[in-house]
Amino acid sequence: MKFNMKWIIFIVLLFFVAVIGVLHTVTPGHLILYHDTYRRLSYFPIAIGAVYFGLGGGILFAVLSCMSFIPHLYMFWARVPEAYYSELSEILFYLAAGIVIGLISSRKNHLQEKYKTLSEKLAASYQRLSSQTSQLVEAEKQLGESLKLSMLGQVAASLAHEIKNPLASIKGAAEILADEVLPGHPKYEFIEIMRAEISRLNHSVEDVLKLFSGKPQQDTFARQEGEKIVQRVLALLETRLQQKHIQVSVLAHPDVSGFMMNEDAMIQVLMNIIINAVDAVEKNGIIQIHIKPDKKGCLVRIEDNGPGIPKADMQTVFNSFVTFKEGGTGLGLSISRKIIERLGGQIEVENSALGGAAFLIYLPEEPFLNAGDA
Repeated sequence: MKFNMKWIIFIVLLFFVAVIGVLHTVTPGHLILYHDTYRRLSYFPIAIGAVYFGLGGGILFAVLSCMSFIPHLYMFWARVPEAYYSELSEILFYLAAGIVIGLISSRKNHLQEKYKTLSEKLAASYQRLSSQTSQLVEAEKQLGESLKLSMLGQVAASLAHEIKNPLASIKGAAEILADEVLPGHPKYEFIEIMRAEISRLNHSVEDVLKLFSGKPQQDTFARQEGEKIVQRVLALLETRLQQKHIQVSVLAHPDVSGFMMNEDAMIQVLMNIIINAVDAVEKNGIIQIHIKPDKKGCLVRIEDNGPGIPKADMQTVFNSFVTFKEGGTGLGLSISRKIIERLGGQIEVENSALGGAAFLIYLPEEPFLNAGDA
C-alpha cells in the first residue's frame, strides 16, 4: 500500500509539471501575471518530490520544471537581454530548491531509518531483558523454595531425632496396655490401631533420619488389598468424619483382589488426600473412593463434592508450600506425589462429577524404587 501510494504521488506530480508547461505554452507572453503564477507553482512539485523521494526526487522534478519553463523563456528570447537573464535565473532557483530540500529530506529519512533500527534493537533488547528477568524471578523463586525445604528438612531431622525417644516410651506403654486388654475385648481393636500407628510413625521418623544421614530409603512391598488399607485410614479418621456427618463410600472393583504396595507409604498418601477432602466439604458432604484396575496397574480415585480446585491452580497444587486452606502447610500433596513417584506410580488431579476435586492415584502392577528419589 505504501509503495502504491508513492507511485500515485509521483504520477500526480508529473501531471502537475506537464500542465504548468502546457499553460506556459498556450498563455500569451504579455500576460505576465499568469506566467509569474505558473513559475511560482512549479516550486510545489519540486518541494513535494524532494520530501517524498529525497535528493533524487528533488533534482528530477527540478529538471522537469526547468524543461516545462522553456516555452516561457522562448518568449523572452527576442526581448532585451536583461529580462531574458532575469527569467533564466529562475532555473537556477528551481535546481537550488530541489537540491536543498532533497538534502534535508534525505537527511531526515536517514535519521528516521536510523531511529527505526535503533527502536527495533531497543524493543528486542527489552524483550530479551524481560525474558531474562522472568527467568531470574523464577530461579529466585525456586531458590527460595529450596532454602525453605532445606531449613524444613533440618528442622524435620531435628524433630525426628527428638521424637524417637518419647515414641519408644509410648510404644512400651501401648505394649503394656495390649497385655492387659485381651483379644475379644471391645477396646482391643483400638489398642491394635495404636500399636500399628506407633509402628508406622516410627518408620516415618527413621525414614526422615535416613534421608538426612545420606542412607538410601528401602521400601518394602507386600501384596495388599487396597480396600482394607482404605478402610484402615477411614477408621483413623472416623472422629473427623462423624463430626461433619460426611458420607463416605468405598467402591472396590472385584477384579482388584490385591496388588504389591508399601502399606505405610500408601496410608500416608491416602491420609493426606482424604484429610484434604474432609476439610474441603461442608457438613453432610460426600466422599467417594473408587478402586479399580487400570492399564497402568491399579487406579485409586478419591473425589468429593467440595468447592474443588480452579483449573489455573491445578498445575501448582502438588508444589511445595502451595495450599488453599487456612493453616495449611502446603506439603501434604507435595509429599504424597514424591511417595507415589518413588513407588513408580503417578498422581493427578481433575474436576469431579460431584462438583469438587478428584485425585487419581495410578499404581503399577510391579512397583519399583526410583533410584533418583532414594
